[in-house]
Amino acid sequence: MDKTRAFLKQLGLPSGDLYDLPDSKKRFPDGAQYRIEIPSVEGPKTMKAVLETAQTLKVPVHRISQGSGIMLLTDDEIKEMVQLGKEYQVEVSLFVGPRAGFDIGALPFTPAGKAIAQRLRGMDQIVYAIEDIKRACALGIRGILVADEGLLWIVNELKKQGELPANLVVKVSVQMGQSNPISIRMMEQAGADTYNIPTDLTLPMIAAIRQAINIPVDVYVEVPDNFGGFIRYYEIAELIRIAAPIYVKFGLRNSPDIYPSGTHLETTSINLGKERVRRAKIGFDMIQRYYPQAILSKPGAEGIGLPE
Repeated sequence: MDKTRAFLKQLGLPSGDLYDLPDSKKRFPDGAQYRIEIPSVEGPKTMKAVLETAQTLKVPVHRISQGSGIMLLTDDEIKEMVQLGKEYQVEVSLFVGPRAGFDIGALPFTPAGKAIAQRLRGMDQIVYAIEDIKRACALGIRGILVADEGLLWIVNELKKQGELPANLVVKVSVQMGQSNPISIRMMEQAGADTYNIPTDLTLPMIAAIRQAINIPVDVYVEVPDNFGGFIRYYEIAELIRIAAPIYVKFGLRNSPDIYPSGTHLETTSINLGKERVRRAKIGFDMIQRYYPQAILSKPGAEGIGLPE
């Protein structure tokens, strides 16, 4: 294997998973090692509850993300989320709406086809997705969440041509699924600004990914049941040390999947959001206990996709 490993190293890639867990010297633009993300914030009422709970518990939040899709939010709801993002200096990252799992095709609903549920089917869905993004940006959103490689590429082209804001932060969903340094580097080259790595990667695997890419990684330390249900709080300090710059992300085990959400699930969404913040408090306290010297971004720091 030595020849193969040497060839990979010659290309600037790690020659294997990094079991020595080296410190990451990479940082966010403000010099910080980590930021905190609360996912599955499905509308303005949930967002308000999340941010107020974070203030009460003294938990810093740099990004909230949403999964039901831009197309399932009204203009007024998006405007309200934009205003909350401005007020609290938090990035609002909205998932692009159309996707295979919302369409009329059967494959995403089969056992073997579930992996393509977040991809886009055909060129019409690409057009719909671009329209979804343009609408969000026109309302002030500067953070989107994508799970399709083709959409990622065309969004980057639209940004380069001035058709979308140059400061639009494009976050890649955990459901994209690339699990090795080479494939994630390809997503960086295609225009990803942050990448949510799969939930079950070991520390040596994550360390190797960090060596190969420069963009921030988003890492679940508590994982929703449908992505494995892992609870990795005691690894947070090591994750920050080896994977910086990192968005430490707090999902919630033993909770329902509420996508797509709406007023019929609003009370559940709010309660889940509050509990995610409580879990983030537990994680944040662990960072202070085991890695107090880790550098945290301030609200609204450079590189955060603040609404405009």
